[in-house]
Amino acid sequence: MIGVPVDAWYVWLGLSLASIALLGVGATLPTAPPPAAADAADTVDRTAATAHPATAEHPLDATAVRVGPRRLGLRNDAGTTHAAFAFGPVTPATGSRALRAVLRGAPPATRFESGSALCDASADARDRAPRWRPVDGPLIARHVVWEGCDVTLVG
Repeated sequence: MIGVPVDAWYVWLGLSLASIALLGVGATLPTAPPPAAADAADTVDRTAATAHPATAEHPLDATAVRVGPRRLGLRNDAGTTHAAFAFGPVTPATGSRALRAVLRGAPPATRFESGSALCDASADARDRAPRWRPVDGPLIARHVVWEGCDVTLVG
């Protein structure tokens, strides 16, 4: 007397579609957390806050980075995060070869004629609109004090 109801195939079809939809949602969930922009910004702030020349590196778990004078953005497959700098403005060292060289450790005297030239190049770099750039290593922050110019380079 106990038999399969006539509409059982509808139930199975509905359960199959719901399972497929649930599997699709589960497959699109990120497998890693979004990058920690606040930690990277803290590294930059510690470097910028010192009165002496200093350099710091912060490993990034992001695929793209955007550095502006007042904030930092990190992006990966799990999402995008942003953090503001407490000590700023900082100088994004992305648009100038000379600034990138100083960021990576070159003495400022080898790339610039004077401290005012370094300050001018830094001001120009801060005026550019920040862009997303692929991450090719750790985030580097370098605080440079040279001939009256006091800047924090980030790249």
